[in-house]
Amino acid sequence: MYNINIKPPIYDPEAVQPMRDELTFIGFEETVTPQKVEDVLSQNDDKTVLVFINSVCGCAAGSARPGVALSLQHNVIPDKFITAFAGQDRDAVDYLREKYLTNIPPSSPFVALFKNGEMLFVMPRNHIEGREPEEIAYDLKAAYETYCSAKGPSVSPEKYSELVHAITCGSKIPLNS
Repeated sequence: MYNINIKPPIYDPEAVQPMRDELTFIGFEETVTPQKVEDVLSQNDDKTVLVFINSVCGCAAGSARPGVALSLQHNVIPDKFITAFAGQDRDAVDYLREKYLTNIPPSSPFVALFKNGEMLFVMPRNHIEGREPEEIAYDLKAAYETYCSAKGPSVSPEKYSELVHAITCGSKIPLNS
């Protein structure tokens, strides 16, 4: 497997950077290549991994990213959190979908919880759209309580209070030229 991306990003990388920063600020690791996805999800170490497929759409901005961030303020959280960006990290997202999200229609934003390469919980776009961040966080926290044992939160409440959500919708993001 190679570490280069064949497919270029659809949107201007500089324009989507705040959407990436929102997640890395709370502890997400970016998996921008198929190899990085494989390196994390192929581990057989009994650790739970939260996977978030990020997106430029309005439901990612208004619901998914804020909901995921809020969920990680819980006292029980996954051991690790990774993200790949649909339309940006295209090879990584394709690999994730083809190898680990088989038989699940592609959608973004998208949230899943894994352990030892096995999917334990999934929240596709149709369970995100039209919902408030608190509702998404509630469902994720219930999954954490069922499957996870790491002590939360992912960042201190003081640091979390400094989080700035990127509210821009995809229709306002310039295409990559």
